[in-house]
Amino acid sequence: MKVLIVGGGGREHAIAWKCKESKRVTKLYAAPGNAGISEIAECVDISVMDAPKLVAFAKENEIDLTIIAPDDPLVAGVADEFAKAGLRAFGPVKNAAIIEGSKAFSKDLMKKYNIPSAAYETFDNADDAIAYLETAKMPIVLKADGLALGKGVLICNNLEEAKEGVKTLMLDKQFGTAGDRIVIEEFMTGREVSVLCFCDGETIKPMASAQDHKRAKDNDQGLNTGGMGTFSPSPFYTDEVDEFCKKYVYQATIDAMKAEGRPFKGILFCGLMLTEDGPKVLEYNARFGDPEAQVVLPRMKNDLIDVIDACIDGTLSDVELEFEDKAAVCVILASNGYPEAYEKGFPIDGLDTFKDKDGYYCFHAGTKMSDGKVVTNGGRVLGITAKGDDLVKARANAYEATKWVSFENKYMRNDIGKAIDETN
Repeated sequence: MKVLIVGGGGREHAIAWKCKESKRVTKLYAAPGNAGISEIAECVDISVMDAPKLVAFAKENEIDLTIIAPDDPLVAGVADEFAKAGLRAFGPVKNAAIIEGSKAFSKDLMKKYNIPSAAYETFDNADDAIAYLETAKMPIVLKADGLALGKGVLICNNLEEAKEGVKTLMLDKQFGTAGDRIVIEEFMTGREVSVLCFCDGETIKPMASAQDHKRAKDNDQGLNTGGMGTFSPSPFYTDEVDEFCKKYVYQATIDAMKAEGRPFKGILFCGLMLTEDGPKVLEYNARFGDPEAQVVLPRMKNDLIDVIDACIDGTLSDVELEFEDKAAVCVILASNGYPEAYEKGFPIDGLDTFKDKDGYYCFHAGTKMSDGKVVTNGGRVLGITAKGDDLVKARANAYEATKWVSFENKYMRNDIGKAIDETN
């Protein structure tokens, strides 16, 4: 079969790599892809938001399956356009992708259906938001309602920071229209865990757990990013937590979306906080996490195409997900200055080191080809993933592998998975 992957980041490279493993896939395309993806797929220069061109390409090239990976096209309704054209696509349609596209919608959904989450209020007026903050308990969390590249969440320790946060989101429009409306949420403490789930509208099957590191600098300092590294599984995600979440979070969410006339087919990403009062939902995403996909997919034993087919066809209940009894750690190599100003266009050396090295992966994110050479082309450049018999070994392997690659302005956090050591 012919498969088209929409997107061009590390998540898409991991998906492409996993699709390439399938014996059913005869030809792989990516739009727009990146330098790493181009080694295993034919990249086509089409924007992820250009639904007419994507649909036309899929028709002309007789694509059997299109995997829409990023949040923007899903929230914009690109999956709907494929459905209208009679084309097979994986990813929620617009009225279901709103679970990520609007923080206010998802919070209201959780409140209505008693899905455990933080207390909150929603505001579309900056003065009203600031008036509320005057009486609120600190620290507190401000969230842009719309999509903000994973960066529209501000944790404010005091009233002054919170007021400045409202100004940043609603008045200065740092994240554009995403901040026209904001959610102000109680600050929760505990361990964060990410669980990606396959969904067919009625059945939901969670994958192996993972944990992301969002802040740019060591010890969770600096600005929020799209993710600086991950590990899987989370030692804090116990069997007891899993059983609770399956009943009161995962299935409850799918049932709620169905009841709202928004059946969810695709990947539901549940960001969880393991609080003293039990697991609570931090956020939902409507697609594979990045870089979570870069540690979860290498551990997955199933043929990804088979599972995606089951999601589309409504037969997910027949699928038994299997994951290797190994651990994986991903360390993001970024351009120094990310997530703010950074330079790009620097040649990357050492990429060939990963070839034929079992258990080691180099997923490209911000890369492109220039004069026959792979060069940096983004804030997050590469995801270096390694497996190991346990998390400590996987972490050591991943950091050792980061030494194999070099480029000017290379930057990484040195404490990805440090929490692992605390449990041993």
